[in-house]
Amino acid sequence: MKKKSREMRILFLSNHDTCIYNIRLEILMALMESGHEVIISSPNGTKIEALKALGCSYIETEFNNRATSIKEDLLLIRQYRKVIRTTQPDVVLTYMIKPNIYGGIAARKEKIPVIANITGLGTALHNKGLSQKVIITLYRFAFKKVHLVFFQNEGNFNFFKQKRIICERGKLLPGSGVNLVKFSPLPYPDDKVVNFVFIARIMKDKGIDHYLEAAKVIGAEDKNAKFYLCGTCDDAYVEILNKYQAAGIIAYLGVVEDIRDIYKMMHCTVLPSYHEGLSNVLLESAACARPNITTNVNGCKEVVENGITGIIVEAKSTQSLISGIRRFLTLNRDKREKMGKNGRLKVEKEFDRQVVVNAYLEAVSTINQIRKN
Repeated sequence: MKKKSREMRILFLSNHDTCIYNIRLEILMALMESGHEVIISSPNGTKIEALKALGCSYIETEFNNRATSIKEDLLLIRQYRKVIRTTQPDVVLTYMIKPNIYGGIAARKEKIPVIANITGLGTALHNKGLSQKVIITLYRFAFKKVHLVFFQNEGNFNFFKQKRIICERGKLLPGSGVNLVKFSPLPYPDDKVVNFVFIARIMKDKGIDHYLEAAKVIGAEDKNAKFYLCGTCDDAYVEILNKYQAAGIIAYLGVVEDIRDIYKMMHCTVLPSYHEGLSNVLLESAACARPNITTNVNGCKEVVENGITGIIVEAKSTQSLISGIRRFLTLNRDKREKMGKNGRLKVEKEFDRQVVVNAYLEAVSTINQIRKN
């Protein structure tokens, strides 16, 4: 691929096009407005045509994000090296675990600078054992000559430093930030019913088991408390969700195109996650002036001030989650609304996405100066 006469050619590696479109769009636009050429490589998806219409180029990367075989991982490195050789980027930006590791390895082999983003540790790094040791070794190799690694919470940053994966070339960001214009305060609903919503991939580590059990217990106590779920569903939970929905305990809304339509109806967002990078759901919920109930883990606790913008509960504890929801239900409408407004003020002050955009522009500019000298 012959280079166009632009400042730099920037290659994004990600495992999902919707993550790029929904969370990285402002970064893409700012880079293109600065005169850079942007290329995206990810599995194909519903947002690719929209990204191309904005001016991005696209090269498909085929891989199974849940695959664990060495053979498939080696094939992914080979794919990434082929993409890099074809596109000849000046810098590679990586997101998520596999692009960070295998894209990082491929870029290192091709001697291309990398700016990585740790969007969370993932289950394997959280649980001690052989898998953790293997992934740490892979990260060390991938990041040995990395230009910069962005971290979304201090706990993840400290983990990487303690494990001697990265020390001097790391920088803390306010997560992915939130678009404060797109996600603006919404009028708070009346209290004829109180609607709770779980927005995440339906999987164990997001705390779905605790949410379902809490919905069962609270729903039996208070017929005016209603529980909703949004997001893609892992195969292991399809039958379980069908059972709970048939019993009238929850309402599963699937994947929602514009999540703001959901926040309009909701009184509170519930995310009992075991671990996060920094939860975009909690940021978007707070930006829409909705209180959050979430766990005391890295990537969640940073967004919520207990009793002020929402309620913090113990992770992996159904009883603590039930107690948190009961506590929320004791509040009158004015106090719930005030929590939501406080949450909006907090994200305005601490989590503006423009801070993240500026950090990327600065990092890319530094590489550009090195390249020109």
